[in-house]
Parts: sequence; C-alpha cells; structure tokens
Amino acid sequence: MLIGNTKIGGIGSLSIKNTYDADALAYLTAVEAADGQALENSVKIAINTFVVGCKTDGIWDAIVASCIMAGARTYTGALVPLKGNAPTNNAFGSGDYSRKLGLLGDGTSKYLATGYNNNESGSGQNFPQNDSHISCYVSASQTNTTGTLVGTASGIGNRLVLRHGSATQISTQNRAITASTLTLAPIGFQGNTRNNSANFSRRFTTASGISDATTTINSGAGSNELLGVFATGAGATFSAARMSFYSIGKSLTLSSLDSRVTTLMTTLNALL
Repeated sequence: MLIGNTKIGGIGSLSIKNTYDADALAYLTAVEAADGQALENSVKIAINTFVVGCKTDGIWDAIVASCIMAGARTYTGALVPLKGNAPTNNAFGSGDYSRKLGLLGDGTSKYLATGYNNNESGSGQNFPQNDSHISCYVSASQTNTTGTLVGTASGIGNRLVLRHGSATQISTQNRAITASTLTLAPIGFQGNTRNNSANFSRRFTTASGISDATTTINSGAGSNELLGVFATGAGATFSAARMSFYSIGKSLTLSSLDSRVTTLMTTLNALL
C-alpha cells in the first residue's frame, strides 16, 4: 500500500501515488487490507483501467453501489465495495469464491444484502423513479430454475430487478409492472436502465450474443423492498448463478458499462 508517496508493500512497481486514479487507489488499498496481502500489479492495473475507463465514458458518477467480486485474493476482499455501502454477507465462505469467476450462489441460502431499498426513488434519492440502472455480470449461468440475480422480488410491481424466471430465461423490470424477458440463459453482462417516464432499456448477454431492447411502459414509484444480490434483499428467491460484478445507481449507457465490465472480467480471467 502507499502512505503518502512512499511504497509500503503492495503497490509494487507503481510506487508513485499519482500513478493510480484516487478512487481506484482507495479501493485497491481497502481490498489489500481485507485480503491481508498485496494484489498482483497486473490485477491492480486492470482495476485501475476499469475505473479510469468508467470516468472517461461518463458513467462512474451514475454508480451508487457496486462490488467487483473477482480479482481479490479472498472472498472478504471481493466484498469490499467499489462504491457505496459494503454488502452484508449471508452464508458465503471461501469455498464459494473464484478469483477468476467470482462468487457462486447455492440457490437456497447464500446472498448479499445491499442495505439499499427499492423505494429510494424520489427526486434526489439514490435510484430516482426515472433515473436508475441495475446490472450484474454472470460468469457461470445458474443451475436452479428461478432466482434473483440482483434487485428485489420477482412479480408484479415497480421493481428494480434482474432475475432468471426459469433455467433458460432472463427477465428484468425497471420501475415498471411489465417485464422485459428473453428465453435464453444469462451468461455475461446483464443490465437495464431508465432515463425517462415512458420506457426503459435493457441489455442481456447469452451464449448467442447480446440482445438489446426497449420496453415501452410507464414508470411507477418504487415499492418498499430491499435490494439484494443472489437473492432479494430480504433473503428470498435465491440464485445459484456465479457472478463477479454488480452495480445499482442512476441511469447510464449500458453498452459502455458492458464494455468496461466485460473487458475487466476477461482480463482478470486471463491474468489469474
């Protein structure tokens, strides 16, 4: 890590503080502290490149809460938040974690509680009714039938959620009663975003490629439900997918976030 401009252990050859973006440096330092050891320089460079790229693309500020659940040496390091509050771990252990692929859900008990609520949708709040996004990166598709990847419960309501409605179906809602659904299994980046009251856009990735669509449906005020990862924030509708990233926040360009997240995960997979 760095104290002032002095190299202390983990920063390695990148020994000057200004070499790193300030937000990336703060994150990397926190991950190394949680891991109890330094990360490889190549891993740190990949994460720094991701943060800088998000800022270049103008999407960094839209991310309210996020974890990069890969790259860290330990699963505790992988739960250090990139932005926002740290999630509360429910039942994940070291055996569930891969540095390349992230955390593996079990479909029955393991999930992360983000501490954020779907009803934070008023003007000026974390996830405004007409200004919100949610995303995740599925590194290994789920083995159970129905589960929440990230967000709230499935069903009718003005929810913010990405889920698999069956073993071979992806579905998503953004402040809408109507869901946008694709009958293929999710693998890779998944996300939705809304920047107006009339419609929301989603991007699903499957083995067949990328599927973009816009759903014309008016928005509604967010219901009172906790947001979770691998399940709802209240611990229901568990997913057995493996995931390595999630984000929740304001509206953004999904293709830009996809490009940055997918590049990061591809890079980490090659490095580790």
